[in-house]
Amino acid sequence: MTHLPDIDAVQAAFADRGYVADRDLATAVFLSLTLGRPLLLEGEAGVGKTEVARTLSAVLGAHLIRLQCYEGLDVNTAVYEWDYPRQMLEIRLLEARGEAKSAATRDIFSDEFLIRRPLLQALESRAAEAPVLLIDEVDRADEEFEAFLLEILSDFAITIPEIGTIRAARPPRVILTSNRTREVHDALKRRCLYHWIDYPTAERELAILHARLPAVPAMLAREVVAFIQRLREADLTKSPGIAETLDWSAALLALGVDHLGPAQVDQTLGVLLKYQEDIAAIRGVGARTILDESRAGGAARRPA
Repeated sequence: MTHLPDIDAVQAAFADRGYVADRDLATAVFLSLTLGRPLLLEGEAGVGKTEVARTLSAVLGAHLIRLQCYEGLDVNTAVYEWDYPRQMLEIRLLEARGEAKSAATRDIFSDEFLIRRPLLQALESRAAEAPVLLIDEVDRADEEFEAFLLEILSDFAITIPEIGTIRAARPPRVILTSNRTREVHDALKRRCLYHWIDYPTAERELAILHARLPAVPAMLAREVVAFIQRLREADLTKSPGIAETLDWSAALLALGVDHLGPAQVDQTLGVLLKYQEDIAAIRGVGARTILDESRAGGAARRPA
């Protein structure tokens, strides 16, 4: 385990693993660890919310347990369910031995037949280091499931009717993420610390690119970041996030590109943009215009 005594230590530990965290994010992570409170991260898709949990688990040397949320997510998928085929087999074995009438309900609704899903796994973990529980894209789950999370985030406990209440001997570190496709309920937010992750500044995005893909030539890295920074100002269905910056840089590197030109942009727009309407709007004249503007802006910022 890495000891994180202060905010500087959080920033340094994250940087060692290729995540360039600004001071505000490092503060939120530090307070979440120190106070034992869940941390809700909101922001556009691709800005690095999920990666915070991955990096934190690596920093702490802790197991990452991930629950991917979606519409229709229920207790059976997220928390636990009973192993019905094994229960039926057990009942038939008891019948074959003539013990079916004397068998108590608890014989088949016991720990042996319980299938543990991510939330229960996180509460029951006996690892040397408490796990990091990532509840990813909680805004995609139904409000009913969001309400179910309240008991877990308040008391780090789950009630199973047939067994009783299971409490975490050592609460997991909890990170929730939301792309804000809908507003998360106030009751859930009150149980969490909150931080909004915005698109990075050009300087921070360049630092992220250098940290994650050091093989990208310095000039190409500057051109990529300048282009994407300008592209985010365009009227798009979905602006590219940091994930797309890294994917695009890796694609250009794989193609042997060392200098960004209109042809290279047009040929690889599908790495950056995921809607045909956006690609059609940018390809050609739009790409050349953004490229020219990004170069002019970069030249203006570059010291003489």
